[in-house]
Amino acid sequence: MRRLAQRLLFVGVVLALAACNTKTTSIKTLLSDPGKYDGKTVRIAGDVEQSIGALGFGAYEVNDGTGTIPVVTQGGGAPAWGTRVGVEGTFRAAYTLGTSSRAVIVEKQRATR
Repeated sequence: MRRLAQRLLFVGVVLALAACNTKTTSIKTLLSDPGKYDGKTVRIAGDVEQSIGALGFGAYEVNDGTGTIPVVTQGGGAPAWGTRVGVEGTFRAAYTLGTSSRAVIVEKQRATR
């Protein structure tokens, strides 16, 4: 029953995002111009590479094939390693040093598959 509910939630989120005619932004694009996206809502999709969670909070890294970015949660924990996720959240640029940029996405909504 729980698995069915998770699948229905995933399908609902996917349909809602499709209805809004929204698309994901590649991590490479986000990190190549972090000032453009800082403080804005973005959507990414990829595979979870690392994750840690405790007491409902968590953090994980998403790799979309173009780059990797950390995502922090404010509830709901973190998905397991290897999970395919779609994430909507607020992009926060940390710093740019030369050609290296670091940033984080603060999760608002997540769909897993």
